[in-house]
Amino acid sequence: MEVLAQRLSHLDEEAGGAVRVVMFYDTLMRRRVDLPALARASAGLSECPAGIRLHGTGQEIRMSPDGREAPVPPPPASTTVSVTLDEEEIGAVWLERPGPPGPFDELLLDRLAIAVASVVERYGPARTTMADPALVELVISSEGDEAARARALRLLGFAADLPIRVAAVCSGVPLDRVGALVCPARPVKAAPLAGVGVILAATMDAARFPSGVRAGVGAAASPDRCWREARTALRFATERQPIVEYGELGALALLAHVPEAAARDNADVAAIGGLAAEDVRTLDIYCAAGSLRRAAELLHLHHSSVARRLEQIGGALGVDLTDPAGLTRARLALTAWRLFGT
Repeated sequence: MEVLAQRLSHLDEEAGGAVRVVMFYDTLMRRRVDLPALARASAGLSECPAGIRLHGTGQEIRMSPDGREAPVPPPPASTTVSVTLDEEEIGAVWLERPGPPGPFDELLLDRLAIAVASVVERYGPARTTMADPALVELVISSEGDEAARARALRLLGFAADLPIRVAAVCSGVPLDRVGALVCPARPVKAAPLAGVGVILAATMDAARFPSGVRAGVGAAASPDRCWREARTALRFATERQPIVEYGELGALALLAHVPEAAARDNADVAAIGGLAAEDVRTLDIYCAAGSLRRAAELLHLHHSSVARRLEQIGGALGVDLTDPAGLTRARLALTAWRLFGT
């Protein structure tokens, strides 16, 4: 190639210059340089600031010909070329030449775009937790095709052939912190979507969710179904049980599919709505504890006091809470009341 460049330079200066640009980027790609190095080399070759932007992560790199980060604010780009991977636009590269474009600017950017796509395909995006919501939505959507889902997963840094855990989160804690806690050593991405935080992770330790977070964790292997399960599990999350895994709900998950009107019209559910907040808390703890003495311990009350309160609650509900069938009715009614905000 070098011999060809020398011969072309004697015959046609423009052709020789074009071959040198191609050789320049071929060398960079063989050396497997990263994105900052590509931007720095391109700025040096073009003798003007050069930039790289990835849509999926929002990452932007601008370098000056002296090898330093370009100052801000940036001037308008003189020439821009899209970066594509698998026929999808994943970013852009550009030059910020103060005058008219140079004779090799377009070729330079074409080769830079190819090099950037190669780096993204080889290494994936930068290791940041927060991700582009549009890419996350592609992964969890039930309407997209598998090819689009696989591309989105790759752009987010996941292997398309490995299972992904999905969590739906309501949190006052920043999503990036939550994601780093539940999946500290493997790829994890997070994004807000339609008022709910979404966390995608290769593995997920539900016990590591921090306090102040309510979350539902899906169990299915496919990301779209796992997201649906995660949203369902989130509806069951309470102050007492803020983290709910869909796989542990069992038959209780069926309640999420009960028509809302039917739940509101049910006498047991309506009766729960008539209880005082403290009575609802007492009933919740009793249903979870499974025994009067354990409920008394959790409520920090004498068991006789709890027994009297449960008798009053049972009377208001019209059920015997000491009977297994009555306790089952109360638990189902309490769960349905919470699910539908009755």
